[in-house]
Amino acid sequence: MASRILLLAFLALVSSHAIASDPSPLQDFCVADKTSHVFVNGLVCKNPNDVRADDFFFSGLDRPGDTANKLGSNVTLVNVEKIAGLNTLGISLARIDFAPYGLNPPHIHPRATEILTVLEGSLYVGFVTSNTDNRLFAKVINKGDVFVFPQGLIHFQFNYGTKNAVAIAALSSQNPGVITVANAVFGSKPPISRDVLAKAFQVDKKTIDWLQAQFWMDNNN
Repeated sequence: MASRILLLAFLALVSSHAIASDPSPLQDFCVADKTSHVFVNGLVCKNPNDVRADDFFFSGLDRPGDTANKLGSNVTLVNVEKIAGLNTLGISLARIDFAPYGLNPPHIHPRATEILTVLEGSLYVGFVTSNTDNRLFAKVINKGDVFVFPQGLIHFQFNYGTKNAVAIAALSSQNPGVITVANAVFGSKPPISRDVLAKAFQVDKKTIDWLQAQFWMDNNN
């Protein structure tokens, strides 16, 4: 009986792990049909007879993103919305441009691990572990260096230098999602109660009012 319970627990664990990431494809491709009104976890497949090479193509990642904003950074995400052929393939890509002292602020990808490669410049990058110990893993990385941000953990990239920096990130989901911490907390619609935030951050309500009144921009394209 005990061994049976153990087996069932193991199967439940394996099953939960299996459904925790994008589903594996069961065919060569499943190009997204963006005209479909059917709602599924992902996107409905286009008729294979209507699939063309352009369904697997995106152009323009060589062009720098506009960093003339308050953050001094710009993320050009190439996900299933940009390449319909990524549907069910469990991968996407992003180009991140940084002006001098530009920041890609603390954020989370709820559905993807990220692996980042610096193409130009230097970046100070890091992530924070979950609330077990809130440990920061951070490092300065240079051209050609690679750093990994585990799925679901808060992470950031900062160009501490006086020249522009560029990085490419690969993500383990066709639609990784992004939750920018400050935007979500102080820029939610409708706003989170200032009573809740004042207590959570141990500050007075006037400080919360000021933070909620700021313009919390999105640097993702």
